[in-house]
This record gives sequence, structure tokens and C-alpha cells, in this order.
Amino acid sequence: MSVSEAPSLIDDIPSDGPDRVPLSFNQEFLRAFDKGDAEGPFGPRYTIVCGWRLTGPLDPAALQQALDDVVARHEALRTEIRRGEDAHQRIARPGPARLDVRDLSGTAPGDRDLAAEELLNEVEAGPYPMSDLPLLRAVVGRFDDRDAVLALMAHHTAVDEWSMRVVMRDLAARYAVRSGHDAELPEVPQYREYVAWERSGVDPQWLGRAQAYWREKLDGARMLGSRTDHPHSAGLPKLTGWRRFTFPADVTSAVQRIGKETRCSPFMVLLAAYVRFLQEKTGTDDVVIPTFSSGRGPARFHETVGSFFNFMPLRADLTGCDDFRDVVTRVRTSCVQAYSHDIPFGQVLQQAPELMLPVMQDDMALVAFQVFRSPFPSERGTAGELEYSVIRRRLLSQPVGGDIPDGAMWHLELDPGGEIIGSMAYNSNLFDAATIDDMVTEFGAALRRLVLPSGDEG
Repeated sequence: MSVSEAPSLIDDIPSDGPDRVPLSFNQEFLRAFDKGDAEGPFGPRYTIVCGWRLTGPLDPAALQQALDDVVARHEALRTEIRRGEDAHQRIARPGPARLDVRDLSGTAPGDRDLAAEELLNEVEAGPYPMSDLPLLRAVVGRFDDRDAVLALMAHHTAVDEWSMRVVMRDLAARYAVRSGHDAELPEVPQYREYVAWERSGVDPQWLGRAQAYWREKLDGARMLGSRTDHPHSAGLPKLTGWRRFTFPADVTSAVQRIGKETRCSPFMVLLAAYVRFLQEKTGTDDVVIPTFSSGRGPARFHETVGSFFNFMPLRADLTGCDDFRDVVTRVRTSCVQAYSHDIPFGQVLQQAPELMLPVMQDDMALVAFQVFRSPFPSERGTAGELEYSVIRRRLLSQPVGGDIPDGAMWHLELDPGGEIIGSMAYNSNLFDAATIDDMVTEFGAALRRLVLPSGDEG
């Protein structure tokens, strides 16, 4: 895509989007948590914020144009969800994305990493109504003429974490074009095309086999929940806090070593440690916990921006597991089978209607577990004369951040620097911060004991 083609991103778009696009199955799932008010997945706090450090001369005007180009390129960023009984999506014309540029020139060089984290937390704590299109915003904090931090925020009904990486790649390419350089981007299917595919393009024979798998796999299964500090019926105001932490590099190395020896991904090893931790904590050998798949279906949708993630139950029977390697093997088998039969969670529930009964109790909640891996091999790049790199290492906890629909969620990511960067999001109307602190400390100790050679089971 050359400089001369830049205007076509907006000029070639039809005068109006489709009047009515069905919700995706993921969006239908989120409706179960919608109370019709400001809380929940259609409220103003259900957002994702990601950050990047920028090095080099920054042109705010070119960045504004690039943001607008990205909004024009991806329909999901300008799609409104109409709530109610007849819920649907409506795609709007492109409009300017909001860009705020802040002067942080008084920040000493040694304090800039901390200031960058503080800016990301501030952006994440803000309410951003889903009705304010487009659903992508940016905040730039400028330390000097060649050092800045970029925060990108989008509503979670329009993006997932994978999508945010796609957005940044496309933003970098369009910034390069808008600042006088050449950059190419692949063709991109739109989210509404994915919705059409998942509603009518899935092979019915494969779908039948997947449904049969879940019906058999979850026969008699019950989701394992966590007892809350406050019952749902207390009606306390709902906010989502974020407890951030790290696990040290020797643990990371041990996780990777076990993964190589057992032909497992780091996710499988970390999940196995969490499953063993829950077995020890609850006394149950039949552990069923929620995680997520990318939910993206065919490879052609890997470039698409949208809310794809799929809620997925994983069941591991640890009966007879003598050591941690046995647990890893059981979990690996469960993961391979589950991900090869990935269907929308609502369809899974049709095969196992009693699965969620335990977590529907007044004093119980779900605690999901995920390990994020970027869809791109590197998260550093160039945009014209500008260099950018993702900010993974966020260690400042915050009492109010991006919302999760219900309960709590582990989010782990392996940092190239060696550590495991973690966060735990939790609804503060259900859990106290001290309880979350204890969870993090206890799991960290169990993980270390399980994966290090000196541990009892490693």
C-alpha cells in the first residue's frame, strides 16, 4: 500500500454499513452477563488497554491519520451493538479516532518506565461508553522529542488481545505511509464475514463430531469455582481490580525445559501446575476449569480485528498421577483434544447443561486461567523513522481497571527477559484484595515447587 493509495482507505468505503449484522456467538455468550446497565461486557469499563514505547521523531498529525486509517480498515472498530431482545450489530461510517497527546517532559529518564505504567493504568481505569464510536482511542505521553509511550484502548466487544496486536501492526504500517514511507498490509476479511462463517460455514459433520466429544468429555463434569468473600446477593458495587506480579526467571526456564521434555507448550505446563494446585487445595481429582481459545476458526481470519476469544472448559482427571510429569501428560491430552474440537461455549453448554451449576451458587465464582502468546514472532518494529516495542512488564496493581464479566481471571505471559509477567483481574464486589494476594502467593509457591528440580514433584 503506497503513499498515493492512502486516501482510498476511507474514500472507497460505501456510504453506509449494513443495517443489521447478527451478533457473533462470542457476543451472544457475553449477553448472559449483561444487566442492561453500565456494568458488564456492554458497559463502559469492558475495555482492553495495551502499551508501546516509541523511540524516534513522532508526528502527531501522521499518527492521527494512521489511527483514522485503521478505523477505516477494520469495521469492528466502528461497529455499534444494539442491546435488547433483538440485539444485533450495526456498522458505522469511518470517523476520527480520539488521540490525546500529553506532555511528560518533566519526567526524569530513570522514572520514565514507571511513568509509562502509570499512564497505562490511568487510561485503563477510565470509562469509555460502547456508544462512542469509533471504539479505538489513543493516548501518547511525550517524554522528549524522541521518547514517548503510546496507550491504545478499545472496547472488548470490538477486539480481543490478539486483535490489539493486529491493530498496532496496522497502525505502524499506516503511520509509515502517512509520514512518507512505503508499507504493505495484507487483505483483511471483516468481522461480519466471520460471523457469517460461524453461522453457516462450519462443516456439519465436523460440528457433530465436536458436539459428541464435548457431550462425552463433560459427562458428569462440574466446573470448579472459588468461594467468594462476598455473595452476589450482597449487591455491592462492581469494579474490577488488577493485581500484577512476576514469577522469576528460574521458574520460567524450568517451565520451558519441562515443556521441551514432554512436548508441551508453556501454557500446558503452567496449566498443569495450576490444576495440581487446585487438586491439592480442594481435594478433588476431577478438575474442570475455564480457559480460552483464540476462537478464530480458519486461518483467513487471523488478520481480522474483532472479539473472537472463546470460553473453553478443560477437564483433567488426576486419579493415579504419581508425580507432576503425570499431571502434565494428562493436561496435554485434555488440551489437544479440547482445542481440536473447539466450538462456541454456548454450544458446549447444550451438550453439558449442568456444567455450570456449582458456580451459579451465591457464594461461588469462576476463576479463569490463560497464558497469552502474541500472534507475531516479534513485538518490536519500525514505523517510518519511528521504532516501537510492546510494554509487557506492568507491575503496578490498580483497584479499578478493565472489566471482566464475573469472578476472576489469571493472565500470564512469558517475557523475553526471562520472567513470567502475570496479572489477576478480579471483581471487587466478590473478592477482597487480600484474598487475591493470597491466591497469587500460594500459586507462585506451588508452581516453584512443582517445576524446579529441587521440588518435591518436579
